[in-house]
Amino acid sequence: MASSIEDTLAAVGYVKVIATLNDKVSAAAQSDAQLESSIEGHFTVPNAAQAESLATVAGHFASRKFKRPEPLSSRRVRVYRHLGLAVGYVNNSGLASLQTDAQVGKVDKAPELSLIRPVAMQDFRLGTGPTWGIRRMQVDQLWAAGITGKGVLVGHLDTGVDGSHPALKGAIGKFAEFDFAGDMVPGAKPRDSGEHGTHTAGTIAGRPVSKGRFGVAPDAQLASAMVIEGGQVIDRILAGMDWVIGEGARILSMSLGLRGFTPAFQSVIDALRAANVLPIIAVGNEGPNTSRSPGNYANVLSIGAMDGNDRVADFSGSQQFDRPINPLCPTLVAPGVDVLSCVPGDKYKLMNGSSMATPHVAGLAALLLEAVPAATPDQLERAIVGSCSRPASMIQARADHGVPDAVRAFEILKGAPLPAAVVATGSQRRSGSGGRRGAAKKGSARIAARRPGRKVARKPNKMAASAGRKKAAPKRRLG
Repeated sequence: MASSIEDTLAAVGYVKVIATLNDKVSAAAQSDAQLESSIEGHFTVPNAAQAESLATVAGHFASRKFKRPEPLSSRRVRVYRHLGLAVGYVNNSGLASLQTDAQVGKVDKAPELSLIRPVAMQDFRLGTGPTWGIRRMQVDQLWAAGITGKGVLVGHLDTGVDGSHPALKGAIGKFAEFDFAGDMVPGAKPRDSGEHGTHTAGTIAGRPVSKGRFGVAPDAQLASAMVIEGGQVIDRILAGMDWVIGEGARILSMSLGLRGFTPAFQSVIDALRAANVLPIIAVGNEGPNTSRSPGNYANVLSIGAMDGNDRVADFSGSQQFDRPINPLCPTLVAPGVDVLSCVPGDKYKLMNGSSMATPHVAGLAALLLEAVPAATPDQLERAIVGSCSRPASMIQARADHGVPDAVRAFEILKGAPLPAAVVATGSQRRSGSGGRRGAAKKGSARIAARRPGRKVARKPNKMAASAGRKKAAPKRRLG
């Protein structure tokens, strides 16, 4: 269990905190410098030499050299005006004065989030046509009706994104690199510090390549930020979130979290919802009776992983909470086993993880937002959750609402049936077909023992079926 603010102060002498500003409207109207100057007296720089060392190390890993707005040795606090939050270190006296400042609401200990890494990965060649996950969610039916995510900007916080990959040509609308200290690197070009970010970006908005299709919203745009891993992670993530809001994204895909439950990030998620952004977050990969924060919060769309045989993946997190609203996480499950997408170096890989399931749902949200541009985050969430059905092979404790259906989600949001297929244009024409004929070639290698999409004879799961009959999914309250 994470130690409290008081415990950390007693042991270390200072602690990093997140302060929620009371007047978010006023905060958004001011410059960062104005806001920082109004509250910086509460904060401290614990050690100037450590701060300068951080600046040096951050410079080694940044893609280019730049001059910081203020030396780290003298910068006491960072303010994220779109979120209405401030982050910095306080000592005992600083905490006391911060908690009594009329500008400040609650004060939480800043959590240290980490990447939710895939549990398995394997090099792979492109197959033909849509991937199994796209077909399972009936996303290709929306493509056939001309809905491809055009005009929608999706926020994507991860390890970055490879801007030179052919599958992402034209997909990166905005890019920001936040260095190890949390400062934006001016003029940074899209790049990935690993592979994770490019893979998740490809699932959201990958363009058709050759005959393969794995991007759920192939005409959407990404606002992608490099925020993890290394350095001052919370500063980097908050900077990325603040930037995504400022760029106008209304959907945020995020595959990172802190193991277990901590309420420390709740103020951040509340700020995202207040800024009209739908947070879609991975639940984690540690299996049953585990989850990660903030993917286990009641007001996020929490995503677990399933395989091609309609079973919840063994590694997918799930947990019951003692709360009246949305007591189960994840909210739903999506394709997260043998997920094909792009990685740096013009290559492709299969990966397993709730991190792979999450961008499927973010891509679906982008399709729905194209269909109804005025839709609110609550309306998008209601449509996605309402479209779900839970197969007999999944118990509620592991999958909650079940698997989303793109056609049904469209009909719920639009209040009308999906239009008939249109003449293929743009990305549909490049792929050769938006239909179901493009199954991967037989005999292809797979990470999992069972091939996704293959029909496997099995006895009905009586326990799962019984659980589904006896107890309906708990009503989900939005926001």
